[in-house]
Amino acid sequence: MVVTVRFEELNTADLLAGGFDKVILPIGSCESHGDHLPFGIDAMIAHDLSLAVAARVPRTLVLPPVWYGMSLHYRHQPMEVSVTNDTNVAVYRDLLESVIHWGFSKILVINGHDGNIPCIEIAAQDVKIRHPSVGLAVLGAWWTAGLAMLPQDLWTHHGGYGHGGEAECSVAMAVVPHLVDPSRARGSVDRKDPWVKEIWNYEELTDSGATGLATAATREKGERFKAVLVDHLVGFLERKDREGWMIPKEPA
Repeated sequence: MVVTVRFEELNTADLLAGGFDKVILPIGSCESHGDHLPFGIDAMIAHDLSLAVAARVPRTLVLPPVWYGMSLHYRHQPMEVSVTNDTNVAVYRDLLESVIHWGFSKILVINGHDGNIPCIEIAAQDVKIRHPSVGLAVLGAWWTAGLAMLPQDLWTHHGGYGHGGEAECSVAMAVVPHLVDPSRARGSVDRKDPWVKEIWNYEELTDSGATGLATAATREKGERFKAVLVDHLVGFLERKDREGWMIPKEPA
């Protein structure tokens, strides 16, 4: 019998029979991405990436996605359903502690939402200090990682960036094509300083729920984006297994 990698579909007997030694936690959010993408796309993408990676790395378990994140800065448009930063940190910390309690010491978090980045970093650092022998890694911004891995001339506008923009909409078309309609997209381009982080609420950046040029998105771009990310994460997990999930020390 083939054992699923999806935790919510397993029972105790199948979990124990599966011999899992690694776990992936996908985290997302629920807020407007414009009229062309679903509210939950951040969690959907993080979960899809997690399942694709686990399908290629033996003994890897995927937890259900955390659908809610810190999205209060997206409150300008119907509608976000959010938790606070404090709640978000506590939830991530509790989830990591739970899987560690059950013997997992190889953990990867895949995040799909910008507002979760400081929260998961705080929670993960707290947990690592408490459990120094646990291997813990976080892909904090899949969009930044993938855009850096792909050629810039793949993108029509603004380097592919945007909230619900060309890159994210393309990946969404590869993950949940039935929920995507780029013809309904409206977006704008924000001009932020490249070195000084400006703290914003989303109404400062756009009058819709999106930025970037989603009308330039294609499923082919999204499949290419997903493939390069999954390949990298598979290679990362395989390398960490060889290294024992600690960062190797090399002479200076």
